Amino acid sequence: MQELRRVEQHILANGKVGSSDLEALRQQLYCGGKVHRLEADLLVELHKRVQHLTPAFEQFFYRTIKDHILADGRIDADEAAWLRQLLFADGKIDDEERKFLHELQGEAKEVGPEFSALFAECMKQPPEQRTCG
Repeated sequence: MQELRRVEQHILANGKVGSSDLEALRQQLYCGGKVHRLEADLLVELHKRVQHLTPAFEQFFYRTIKDHILADGRIDADEAAWLRQLLFADGKIDDEERKFLHELQGEAKEVGPEFSALFAECMKQPPEQRTCG
């Protein structure tokens, strides 16, 4: 965990996640074979605090969180509550989060009613408004 904190501090000092940072994160987060809640929480906080989110980091973030949630193939009440906090932290559901929820639903062997309710609620949220310009 100490090495993971060092990687986090390096990323925050740079304001973005470079390719070597992604590799260091991958090695630290998956070192035990699966991503545990403590490491997932650290990744969520890092995702919130990074100044410049790159497409590669976004992809890594959602894949890692999905691996954490689906470690046992199920999405239970505790995991659904954790996801709710993650997804609604900024008060809105964006396109990437919708895609993430669809992937979770499609890949989970079993989902609890709490996740089904979260999924339905998120899909009712208005889509992102994008402007050209």
